Amino acid sequence: MSKNNTKSHHAIGIDIGGTGIKGGIVNLKKGELVGDRFRIDTPQPSTPEAVAAVVKQIVDELMSRPEAPEADSQVGVDFPAIISHGVARSAANVDKSWIGTDADALLTKILDRPVHVMNDADAAGVAEAKYGAGQDQDGTVLVITLGTGIGSAFIFNGKLVPNAELGHLELDGFDAESRASATARERENLSWEAYAERLQRYFTHLEFLFSPELFIVGGGISKRSEDFLPQLKLRTKIIPAELKNNAGIVGAALQASRHFKTK
Repeated sequence: MSKNNTKSHHAIGIDIGGTGIKGGIVNLKKGELVGDRFRIDTPQPSTPEAVAAVVKQIVDELMSRPEAPEADSQVGVDFPAIISHGVARSAANVDKSWIGTDADALLTKILDRPVHVMNDADAAGVAEAKYGAGQDQDGTVLVITLGTGIGSAFIFNGKLVPNAELGHLELDGFDAESRASATARERENLSWEAYAERLQRYFTHLEFLFSPELFIVGGGISKRSEDFLPQLKLRTKIIPAELKNNAGIVGAALQASRHFKTK
C-alpha cells in the first residue's frame, strides 16, 4: 500500500478533559494511535476560547508529523458534557461558560476544517464497540466508565445512542455515581467486597432496564477488574475495557469519520 493510501486511513482525535487535553493521529483501520499522543494541560479558567486555542496547538503539532492526515480532513473531539447537535448542554470539570456553546461551530472556525464534537464517554464507547471488547457484538452493549463519576455509552448493533447519562440513575436514593463511582469507593474507603455489593445493585438495575448483551467496564479502576468483576452475579456477560486511555481519542476520530461520511 502506498504511503498516501495509508494516510487516507489516518484521522485526528482530541480528548478534552478537566486537567489535560490530549490528541493523537488514529489509524481508523486498526483503531490504534500512530505515534505518540500529544498533551497540554487544560487552561484555567477552561473557557471555550482558551480551550479552543489549546486544541489548535495540539492539532498543529499533530499535523506537522509525516504521518499526519490530509490538511482538510475532519477532526473528532470528545468533551465532558452532554452534546446535542454540537452544542454543550452541561459542563463537567470545565468552565460553566461552555453551557450553551456551539462547540462544533467554535472549533470548526478555529481549526478551519470539519469538526465533530461528542460526549467523552460516548467516544470511549464507540471505540470499544468497534475495536475493543465489544467488537462484532450485536444487540445492546453498555460501556460503563467508573471514575470521578460514572460515564456511559449505549451502543445498539454497533451504532451509538448518544448522551445516555446512566450514571445518574437512582441507587439507594442517590445518584448512582455518588455511590458506585471509583471516587466513591476511595472517599468511603470501601473494601473491594463492599464496593462490589454496590456495583451489583447498580448493574442489576441496568440489566433489568435494558437487557444488554454485554457490559464493558472502563475507567482507571478497570485495571483492577479482577478485584471486583468476578464477584458480580449477572445474567449479562461483563468484561473490562481494552483500549484504556486512548479510547476517547480513537472514538472521537472514528465518530467524526462516520459523521462526515453520511453528510
